Amino acid sequence: MDETRIFGDAALATLRSAYPETPTLLDHGLADHPLLSHAALTELALAMRPIDVEYNRADLPVGIDPADVPENGLGIKETLDSIETNGSWMVLKFIEQIPAYRDFLHETLAEIEPVVRAVTGEMLKLEGFVFLSSPGAVTPFHMDPEHNILLQIRGGKTMTVFPADDEELAPGTAHEAFHRGGHRNLQWRDDFAARGRAFDLPAGKAIYVPVKAPHWVKNGPAPSLSLSITWQSEWAYREMYAREMNATLRRFGLEPAPPRRFPHQNYAKSLAWRTIDKARRATRRG
Repeated sequence: MDETRIFGDAALATLRSAYPETPTLLDHGLADHPLLSHAALTELALAMRPIDVEYNRADLPVGIDPADVPENGLGIKETLDSIETNGSWMVLKFIEQIPAYRDFLHETLAEIEPVVRAVTGEMLKLEGFVFLSSPGAVTPFHMDPEHNILLQIRGGKTMTVFPADDEELAPGTAHEAFHRGGHRNLQWRDDFAARGRAFDLPAGKAIYVPVKAPHWVKNGPAPSLSLSITWQSEWAYREMYAREMNATLRRFGLEPAPPRRFPHQNYAKSLAWRTIDKARRATRRG
């Protein structure tokens, strides 16, 4: 394997067999990159827009309303400097807004681009997120709208991933609220636990998480550093537009069927929603 590569041939073959609907572990070779040092991440966090730096207490239950998540009482630099002991969870969102991290993100995603393009077409809206977590930190039960590979850089954690097509775990109304600007957190019931699959992520492992596959994360006994590299696809956008169409139908008292998962393409509802949305925008401009 070329030592400059992050994903080797075996990892790419594994991703090829799983993408886009099956969560799977991958090996990666990203370890001591200078942009992921403590000093570099501190500089990054302080250079970013404050709205894109989220941090809070992390001694949380699996399921929690986002309004109930307590602040940690610290500033950005204080949180970073004391992450080993302060019981916090931090995410630096959209690292691509800083040119050096944009180049880093694009170079990393370029390694998997041929695998992705062959299945879901062009990689769209490339975004990156850095997660820093205290020992034992919990990221509550939630879903994300992107194709995502999370690379564990330092420390370790366990991610429990649930089926993306289980509408009891994430009902249609939750999807629709999410696309209207609602929070990613989902309501949790203890009987959901048996439906998930736990993946251990020591440093050097990564996990591919399908679009909107619900999951929650428990950090190990050491501080954790993880990098999420994400992208959108035309399929993911069609699923989103179909959810928007379902929200419209629901307002008329209907109970629409959920969008179907890949390889189904959800063309009809997606086109219907985009047509309605285009007409609304034209009316507003008029």
